Amino acid sequence: MIIPRQQTPTLSLPLVGGDHFDLSKETPDFATLVVAYRGLHCPICASYLAELDRMTPDFVASGVTTLAVSMDGQEKAQAMADKIEAQHLRIAYDLPVEAARNWGLYISLSIREAEPAVFSEPGIFLVKPDQTLFYLSVQTMPFARPQPSDILGAVNFAIKANYPARGDYVADLQYDN
Repeated sequence: MIIPRQQTPTLSLPLVGGDHFDLSKETPDFATLVVAYRGLHCPICASYLAELDRMTPDFVASGVTTLAVSMDGQEKAQAMADKIEAQHLRIAYDLPVEAARNWGLYISLSIREAEPAVFSEPGIFLVKPDQTLFYLSVQTMPFARPQPSDILGAVNFAIKANYPARGDYVADLQYDN
């Protein structure tokens, strides 16, 4: 389990278009938004990524770089980029299943012909420039993920209020009943 204010796992993957993403080399003013998506087979993911692509300049203006990542290979990742007509969002591919698990993503097996045999479910991570986790949300289904506009609003609030990462208390708690 990854914990806010602690180091995230490494993330270094190829990008659609031939470049390479390395989380350790990101230098945003506030954070990097890493969005794990299920893959090309998921129409909800396509809509979500299209909105994230549209809003990426707004995220950048608030000090946040963006990345979408999946376990899809290069061909399917390129097809997703084409499908959403990506102009701003970086799309990484070939996320290994072990790396997905290290990030706390849930793994699913295919139940339909259009799905890959194995893929990760959605996850959203805000990672500070020092590679510590600021925020995360992971799902077991493609439904009900935080929308990009809600995430951007939260980022802007956190910056303005100097709001710290939460959920990092890991010591045993003693309760008086």
